Amino acid sequence: MPHFSNVAHSKHGTNAVSVFAELDRRTEKFLEAELGKFSSEIGFIGEEFGVSSEADTTWLVDPIDGTGHFIRGLPFCQVMIALVEKGQVVLSVIHNIADDETYWAVRGKGAFCEDRRLSVSERPLSDSILAFETRMDDPKNYATYLALSERANSINFLTSGIEFCMIASGKLDGKVALKPYGKDWDFAPGSLLVTEAGGLAANIGSREYNYTNHDFLIANRIVFQELTEGDSAVFPIEEQS
Repeated sequence: MPHFSNVAHSKHGTNAVSVFAELDRRTEKFLEAELGKFSSEIGFIGEEFGVSSEADTTWLVDPIDGTGHFIRGLPFCQVMIALVEKGQVVLSVIHNIADDETYWAVRGKGAFCEDRRLSVSERPLSDSILAFETRMDDPKNYATYLALSERANSINFLTSGIEFCMIASGKLDGKVALKPYGKDWDFAPGSLLVTEAGGLAANIGSREYNYTNHDFLIANRIVFQELTEGDSAVFPIEEQS
């Protein structure tokens, strides 16, 4: 994109923000038009304009994930797309703007970066680096962060897209979201990318995953097991009776 790392910054940042907001909206309208060419019967929901149309099968789009990174030219901003069919993510696309690389996955078909097949890591929790997104001003969330920090290293890129790409590529080992700032379009594409790369996804306290529930653990299988099983589990699974 020509505006990447090329937005003038005024004293208060207002010019950069306004230019980016307009670019975000234009990108969403472009994606709506292009994706609409596949079928007029597929719905469309975007971050900027909300629900354009709804159907059993719907496109879910974040036109540019990582506003601050994009303006500064940091390599942590992506175009995020998920195709949701009857509540299940069946296709995901995450385009890394800085590297001009496209990560994608189709349910049951695997995860890829361009034509290179992706695979999550096999690191244990003690050797892991996890992305962690939460609201630290909540004492309960902060306590969970401290408990997790005793067992693993954590990081936050302030954008989920790059984190999921790194997990699917085996560079990071998982992501925990606990009352996070993100929305459906921030998490749905990456959830399928990671699971198709061999990882596991579940909402906190459950073995199931619903992308509209933003409390989740998405990680490689070893880390997932260590965080959810045993006496020292940080996120024990609540078994149904």
